[in-house]
Amino acid sequence: MEDIADKILEKTAKTKERYEKLTELVSDPDIIADNREWKKLVKERSAIEEVAQEYDKLKKLVDELNTSRQEYEKETDHDLKQLFYDEIGSLTKQIEDKVEEMKILLLPKDANDDSNVIIEIRQAAGGEESALFCNELHRMYTMYAEKKGWTTEIIDLNATELGGIKEITFMVKGRGAYSRFKYESGVHRVQRVPETESQGRIHTSTSTVAVLPEIEEVEFEIEEKDLKIDTYRSSGAGGQHVNKTESAIRITHLPTGIVVSCQDERSQIKNKERAMSILRSKLYDFYQGQIEDQYKADRKNQVGSGDRSERVRTYNYPQGRVTDHRVGVTSYSLENVLNGDLDLFIDALTIKDRADKLANAEF
Repeated sequence: MEDIADKILEKTAKTKERYEKLTELVSDPDIIADNREWKKLVKERSAIEEVAQEYDKLKKLVDELNTSRQEYEKETDHDLKQLFYDEIGSLTKQIEDKVEEMKILLLPKDANDDSNVIIEIRQAAGGEESALFCNELHRMYTMYAEKKGWTTEIIDLNATELGGIKEITFMVKGRGAYSRFKYESGVHRVQRVPETESQGRIHTSTSTVAVLPEIEEVEFEIEEKDLKIDTYRSSGAGGQHVNKTESAIRITHLPTGIVVSCQDERSQIKNKERAMSILRSKLYDFYQGQIEDQYKADRKNQVGSGDRSERVRTYNYPQGRVTDHRVGVTSYSLENVLNGDLDLFIDALTIKDRADKLANAEF
């Protein structure tokens, strides 16, 4: 175990040095004057802070173990020798535990885990029943966000006459939101008897969920010449103001063809700001996928075609159960899940993701 501890200390020594350097830089008046650079360095420092702190703890334990061994070898008194022996055992166990903690810290991290999140829910197979389920998914995520102390804002909404949702884009604001919601991407399947079904037959419908981190302007720049911006009148509630004012915004990114829209705010300026935020996130997702040469495959894996057979989770109303097919976890409290109790699934998915990374990691 000490060999692994030494390897981890060697592996994290440069991180510790970088952390100390960044601590100096973020206090430099010249850096502070450059707000963009300062934010960048603060974010980098925050990302490695825990590793640097744990490096100090592990190094202290290893040094204490080496000292105790030296004292044990030199000591001639039986009772004192036993004390050093017990201390060596205790320190060895503490080092083993600390090594396991640091293994997890050293796993590849998603740089966007602390970001706000943008969620898109779309009607898929099942017609109006799918649209109604989209509405319930939106409610479920809103309630989950509330339980976490996060806030939600609708950005764009296309509703049906019967109270369903053809498509909705909304944002969840809160530290760590993306780290939890990112596992919700995929096709969600619902099995139930529709209210319009006179024969009482169970229908299967699907809705798709796509999750993107909000990308701050400091991280991604968009050329104005690459944008086509259109204004139009908002649909939905709003009365006379909405009917007469073209406050809704549609932005097309010409090089990629990505289109985003926002009509939630009465102000055209605010709608444009929100639409640009969504566009940055979609472009980040697009270009990251291109770097890995898997953009199209990744999006298909994330959202799928909406077919009934492509699913990450099934909500079975007659049996009152919800099953996540990626981890084989089932809850028999459908009502609680729909009221935002999602941690059972998200915790299991987080553990599986960590276990998969640990199995492939080299220490």
